[in-house]
Amino acid sequence: MKAARPQPAPPTNATQRITQHAELLSAQLRSMRDAMFPPTAQKSLRSFSSGEVARIVGVSDGYLRQLSLDGLGPVPTLSSGGRRSYTLGQMNELRTFLSQHRPKEALAFVPRRRAGEKLQVLAVANFKGGSAKTTTSLYLAQYLALQGYRVLAIDLDPQASLSAMFGYQPEFDIGANETLYGAIRYDDERRPLREVIRPTYFEGIHLVPGNLELMEFEHETPRAMMRGDRGRDIFFRRVSGVIAEVEADYDIVVIDCPPQLGFLTVGALNAATALLVTIHPQMVDVASMSQFLLMTADLMSVVEDAGGKLDLDFVRYVVTRHDPNDVPEAQIVALLRGLFREDVLAATAWKSTAIANAGLTKQSLYELDRGAVGRAAYDRALESVNAVNAEVESLVQGAWGR
Repeated sequence: MKAARPQPAPPTNATQRITQHAELLSAQLRSMRDAMFPPTAQKSLRSFSSGEVARIVGVSDGYLRQLSLDGLGPVPTLSSGGRRSYTLGQMNELRTFLSQHRPKEALAFVPRRRAGEKLQVLAVANFKGGSAKTTTSLYLAQYLALQGYRVLAIDLDPQASLSAMFGYQPEFDIGANETLYGAIRYDDERRPLREVIRPTYFEGIHLVPGNLELMEFEHETPRAMMRGDRGRDIFFRRVSGVIAEVEADYDIVVIDCPPQLGFLTVGALNAATALLVTIHPQMVDVASMSQFLLMTADLMSVVEDAGGKLDLDFVRYVVTRHDPNDVPEAQIVALLRGLFREDVLAATAWKSTAIANAGLTKQSLYELDRGAVGRAAYDRALESVNAVNAEVESLVQGAWGR
């Protein structure tokens, strides 16, 4: 007879009950992850069809077929039906091959920043929950990697949803001193940023993961200010200072800011070269964004008075979870465009069951085959996401003077 699983002792107070619930949920999430990504419980990225690769790289499928027949470029995997597919690594090899053999178009194939072009640091922010801040950060980072950029994603949210989407469960996989806090803390345990950067299954993206440890920076900073810790180590310069340590390794940094205007967010804004404010087109969200902007302006004025600088190449509002058939939402989008004009991205990220369903398995649409969530829904959602991300990419290239 199979022995019954031992039951945890019943909680005697509210604190114990909440702790028990947290442990039960965390264990269940870990079990689900282990079942979803066996046997190593690590995520991996699918291969891309030749048609997808042709669209992403910017050549015709027939051209890729001819390269394959001529034995040029990376060797794709052939299915039993003769369909060709490429890994993301092979896609990058293809970019390099094309840039060498078609030098006039080299920058289109390998768009990495050149000498004299500054590192672009994109802070994605809003202190209103549900504005799709993490989803925007995830899809933007993955889109940029697919285009051939070297991307560093920084998870500054103690809830660490971005880290979870990249396959790192914060309470199990991220230890002490393994978040950005380890690189910006005030004591002798501070370590170089390079030591906390992790690889991801998505080639071209490295991750600085997050977890609840990040809250320590919010607690320690007031104490450091009372001690008079200033100079180059003043709190709002710390994020930019550690990013500078790895600047040569990346083209673009995407920061998923916490949903609050604390010291971490101020540090991210001081490090940023661009700000993306996500906004769900509902009146309560617009009212919240008004407060967010007022508080941001006040805080940054204080920082500037203390010697900081908000030096942004562009600020854009990203309309997220948008239902284009919803009349009140359309009116709010029109209101935003009337007020902020070109500072609102022309493209909007549509509300989609395809994105929501992909998220249930901690994946993005870029990671799924079209048939996994319905081809029509997949195509509509991906088109809207790509349009948003392509617009941001064009702004980055504009900042580089291209």
